Amino acid sequence: MNSLANAAAHEDRHVPLQNYCKGLLLEGERKSIEPMAARLAPESVQPMRQSLHHLVAKAPWSDETLLEEVRKQVLPAMQKQGPVVAWIVDDTGFPKKGTHSVGVAHQYCGQLGKQENCRVAVSLSVATWSSSLPIGYRLYLPKEWAEDGERREKAEVPEEIHFQTKPDIAMDQIRAAVAADVPRGMVLADAAYGNSNEFRDGLTELRLQYAVGVQSSMTVWEPGKQPLPAKPRGKMGRPPRLLHRSPEHQPVPVKQLAMSLPPNAFKKITWREGTERKLRSRFAALRVRPAHRDYWQAEPHAEEWLLIEWPQSEKEPTKYWLSTLPANTTLKALIKIAKHRWIIERDYEELKQELGLGQFEGRNWRGFHHHATLCIAAYGFLVAERNRFSPSARAGHLGFVAPKPAPEFRPRGSPSTPRAA
Repeated sequence: MNSLANAAAHEDRHVPLQNYCKGLLLEGERKSIEPMAARLAPESVQPMRQSLHHLVAKAPWSDETLLEEVRKQVLPAMQKQGPVVAWIVDDTGFPKKGTHSVGVAHQYCGQLGKQENCRVAVSLSVATWSSSLPIGYRLYLPKEWAEDGERREKAEVPEEIHFQTKPDIAMDQIRAAVAADVPRGMVLADAAYGNSNEFRDGLTELRLQYAVGVQSSMTVWEPGKQPLPAKPRGKMGRPPRLLHRSPEHQPVPVKQLAMSLPPNAFKKITWREGTERKLRSRFAALRVRPAHRDYWQAEPHAEEWLLIEWPQSEKEPTKYWLSTLPANTTLKALIKIAKHRWIIERDYEELKQELGLGQFEGRNWRGFHHHATLCIAAYGFLVAERNRFSPSARAGHLGFVAPKPAPEFRPRGSPSTPRAA
């Protein structure tokens, strides 16, 4: 905690930062400022509330600097149980009513599984086989927010923040991780990122391997095929360079390719133990070439793995991935890494349910990010503690105790009298 407090610069932030993280780690249903203040200082709630509010909503400390300090402390503990194997890109939604809280818009919310009023944050996590930690975190600012000067001013959105797609935000986080010399891993992402050719090309330029989801409509060249060489022209002018296609020679959607495979192309594979049973499904893997706009190129795209999942109970394949793992990679190894995105579902579940990631009630840009950074710092402490033990060990109850709020305390907006049980 002392190192994290130092990362927040001014000495007058040290105690509030320690108090905020303690409040996040203590038991309690709500991890917004007022309930935490009541648990931390039941006899002086308002001074504690003001201290925590100033730290999160007003104080100009750097989220990037503090997250870097968290990473430097937690990652060595994680690596004692095994090497870094993946960098995982994801986004998470927070349902939110109204229009004034920064970034709130009608958009897809993964938590609800549908379009709804919410805000969405993009994250980059570093993962071993047994644990993971977010190291980058940024709010996605929809275009209607980015272009609305009045709302930007009220929510104190920094001038340098402009509209970026989620893959663009993720690429910024990945470039920052490369620049910081974070131990490299396979980049994993779902189809919202993997379907972006610019995103995949950016990873390749950074010499990062990937296993990313793609949509069923994505087109590829079947195994052994590629675009036709440049058409010869007359003797005049420069020799033609660009590849081309013909009516009879076209790429196909990955779904069409998968449906054309014989049944014996799919193998039943178990990739890990689940909470109740072994996780098992049918998979096929082929070497293909992506086809996106290769007619503007002089050379075809390099071969990659196309991994297809088709559960026995389904009428058609359910998931597709592209991967730049080497051609000699086994099917089981390809599946194991592609499926490793599951580990950050645990991160977000604990960050939201135990540490109150989505419970910040302020409206401004700084507060949203400061609260998330401190939630990640508190979570990093838990990750480091778990990694002190072998994966099979069971740690005892940590025994954190919080004093109960004063009997007369009521958070703002709650009923004036307690509800009857």
